[in-house]
Amino acid sequence: MKRRPGATAAIYAAAVAVGLFALAPFVWMLLTSIKPEGEILRRTPSLWTAHPQFGRYSDVLKADHAAFARALRNSLIVATGTTVAGVAVAALAGYALARFDLPLRRYLLLMVMAVQMFPLVVLIIPLFVVMKALGLLDSWLGLIVAYLSFTTPLAVWLLRSFFETIPKDLEEAAMTDGASRFGAMVRVIFPLAGPGLAATAIFSFIAAWNEFLFALTFVKKENLRTLPVALSAFVGQQQADWGLIMAASVMFTVPVVLFFLVVHRRLTTGMVAGSVTG
Repeated sequence: MKRRPGATAAIYAAAVAVGLFALAPFVWMLLTSIKPEGEILRRTPSLWTAHPQFGRYSDVLKADHAAFARALRNSLIVATGTTVAGVAVAALAGYALARFDLPLRRYLLLMVMAVQMFPLVVLIIPLFVVMKALGLLDSWLGLIVAYLSFTTPLAVWLLRSFFETIPKDLEEAAMTDGASRFGAMVRVIFPLAGPGLAATAIFSFIAAWNEFLFALTFVKKENLRTLPVALSAFVGQQQADWGLIMAASVMFTVPVVLFFLVVHRRLTTGMVAGSVTG
């Protein structure tokens, strides 16, 4: 059925409006980062400035703010480790829950989702005790393990839903041709579940990248702090350099955007390109 031109125009107009609404905070943050101090604190804000100051970005990375560059490295390591480990664990668990008739599977799924109902602050003390006993405090590995506690349950649920939409005939055909269960899963099911794996990776990366409470509690060493904790140090008790804060916030946002651009193609591909015949 051919869509009317008016309806098509309305859809595009709505998409543009939503896009502008989503981009507005980032654009304002970017513009504020290049405004002179006097224009930032002016009672009547201006959209643009005739005297942009791009030096704040280099100031963030200079010696007096070297902790920011170190925190950027720490966040990249922790967020990447959480994403890789979380997607690997969730993919295997989600596949098992989707394909195998496990005892009490329904209740197991409810338990997985029940973990998401608890606020993160409830997990701090139990995780702190466990991590102290295992010697994982003040370490990247400790943060990755802590982050998996709140990223993995939802990732398992998401991937289970994706795996259930893939016909079982596809892996059965591969197993008939001589592939093992694991081989069919890796070579057939996982490639077809690309959109689900990409969505799970984006969720895990963003959740680990933005997390503040665990990073503040479990890491006390200055050289291991992550970006959210480092950003909080830009706000002083008496005053705050908002231009510098906005410049640091833009640099904090860029890695997430780049990660999304790398994996977004998987989100737009079809779940199954063909079907099994005969």
